Amino acid sequence: MRELLRSNDLVRLSYLEAVLRAEGIESVVLDGHMSVLEGSAGAIPRRLMVANEDHEAARLLLEAAGERLDGG
Repeated sequence: MRELLRSNDLVRLSYLEAVLRAEGIESVVLDGHMSVLEGSAGAIPRRLMVANEDHEAARLLLEAAGERLDGG
């Protein structure tokens, strides 16, 4: 799996997951439970991940939708 971005914005993450899903790209958000454990203070951002083979298509799709990606 490869990271697309990190964020603590749950609305943004939900939106991006929906955009990817609409194009048939499965994604997963990692570190959600860690964020809850540390009190949701923002110290541990959640990571939006996709399969290695979907990374380039997902990156292009989200950038075309106006998203700025910061992940590997």
